[in-house]
Amino acid sequence: MAEGGRRARRAYIGSFTAAGGPGIVTASVAAGSGALTVLGGADDVPDPAYLALSPGGDTLYAVSETAEGAVAAYRVTGDKPELIGSPVPVGAGGPTHLSLFAGHVLTANYGSGSVTAVPVRVDGTLAGAPSAVLQRTGSGPHTPRQQGPHAHHVQPDPSGRWAVSVDLGTDSVRVCTLAGGALDVHREIALRPGSGPRHLAFHPHGPYAYVVNELTPTVTVCHWDADDGTLKPMTETPVLPGGPAGDAYPSGIVASPDGRFVWTATRGEDVLSTFAVEGEELRLVGTVICAGHWPRALTEADGFLYVANERSGDVTWFALDPDSGLPRYEGSIEVPAASCVVIGPDVGRV
Repeated sequence: MAEGGRRARRAYIGSFTAAGGPGIVTASVAAGSGALTVLGGADDVPDPAYLALSPGGDTLYAVSETAEGAVAAYRVTGDKPELIGSPVPVGAGGPTHLSLFAGHVLTANYGSGSVTAVPVRVDGTLAGAPSAVLQRTGSGPHTPRQQGPHAHHVQPDPSGRWAVSVDLGTDSVRVCTLAGGALDVHREIALRPGSGPRHLAFHPHGPYAYVVNELTPTVTVCHWDADDGTLKPMTETPVLPGGPAGDAYPSGIVASPDGRFVWTATRGEDVLSTFAVEGEELRLVGTVICAGHWPRALTEADGFLYVANERSGDVTWFALDPDSGLPRYEGSIEVPAASCVVIGPDVGRV
């Protein structure tokens, strides 16, 4: 317990158990320094590679990124996540991302190229079998990564009206509705062929969305219209100055809460890139090393950036300069095969 009876915030770290990861790790987040300290964990499901928290922060959801594919719910009111019920199969292979939307958990299923909706009860538990599995078809010019669809990311837009999914295999973004448990495509937007879109981040205030591309190290800036659910690609910005020196595979992307900066992580080059938001464009401010190897995902909280480095088996954190947005390395903890980090809300005094 922190000073004055105030419990430290919690971080939840996913990992690949098939590569030696411990499952889900819980860590405290020190106020002021942002430092992580491991508290406990859970290994109930294999490969909990991506996590998402309920709005109140008391329930954690995890994909099981296996060939069968499942989603699990955990109660996280203590230091050790407690599995609630049995994992629910998602009816698809290789779920790699998830989010909460309209009373459901949505999973992006990379292996099958689909998006699944699993109903959630009022108490946060999973209600049972999926209400919908929305399959994508198509391919792209990049061999072998685009021989079929590969849904890699799904999340609600800031208005809460639309679910937006990113498909690496078909170079497309789909805007969907969810009503009565049914997922339907509202619009489908084509991005540059061969770009391989992976993840998306919305500007917190303005009408923009930023798509990080894995197969070409760039970010596509899009205009987002929440009124009619339209996404329009505008510009594409490299994540590295002068282009990649070797292998470069961008992974995560996040926008600052004030909308002034965007950060990306790039595997291979193992760097974090900082962009200044300048209206409809992004300007690359600079890059710093991620202090690990193969940064798979990153998240921002309270002026700190947290990075899950899969192959070096650690989570690093960085203080963010309030003027330039550039990260400064502060510390790390060991988490073998780390795949993502989510930060819980400030729960106040206990």
